[in-house]
Amino acid sequence: MFTYDRLLKDTPKDVTVGIGKGSQRGNVERSAHAFKNVTIYDDPAELVNNLKDGKIDAAVRGDMSSSVLLPLIKDIFKLSEIQRTVLLEPVGRKMIFVAPVGIDEGRTVCQKYDIVVKNVDLMRKIGMNEKIAIMSGGREDDRGRDNIVDKTMDDAIELVELLNSNGYDAYDAGILIESAADDADMIVAPDGVSGNIIFRTLHFLGNAKALGAPVINMNKVFVDTSRVKEDYRDSIALAMRLTR
Repeated sequence: MFTYDRLLKDTPKDVTVGIGKGSQRGNVERSAHAFKNVTIYDDPAELVNNLKDGKIDAAVRGDMSSSVLLPLIKDIFKLSEIQRTVLLEPVGRKMIFVAPVGIDEGRTVCQKYDIVVKNVDLMRKIGMNEKIAIMSGGREDDRGRDNIVDKTMDDAIELVELLNSNGYDAYDAGILIESAADDADMIVAPDGVSGNIIFRTLHFLGNAKALGAPVINMNKVFVDTSRVKEDYRDSIALAMRLTR
């Protein structure tokens, strides 16, 4: 079972990571000092440019402002959008990825397929299993009650078939997220709005550990984090693992 403790214990020793500092709370400094080869950045542009130029192997947002840092990521890496997936460890359970989590992401089957394929690459890098639960708005016996729910169910069936035909281990989980969290290693929400709600509910109300949200549509490792985190060691360790 892939867990928080296992991630922290098994990190590459020769990876260089930059982490952003946007406050004087000291959380970034305490986290960075737990590792070798971690540099603290006060300048968002310097952090992003050093990542692009290969002066560091990976970057973590830390507690820098997202309104400053993420537009720089888009501009410097020439991204039309930023796609993220979030790695969580619910209380008493194994780690799971949840995606899409951007409120404007994952609205079509093709968009979700692209997110899953990129996410599986990350899962392989950190040594996770690759079972994928595709969520929808109901169970099969709910069909006919609501057109919107029916559409999510149709999309889930189509996405499962597309993934399985291309060699991925995916199944239709319906609305049963409680079972999917036990059975699967990645949970795919019907869209980014519901994915964001899943993340926020598990993390902010359910006390799930949130290790960070890697950007999956760029050729460098960047892990987005929340400014309210008090310990960024897990996010740094995740960034290190993703450079493999």
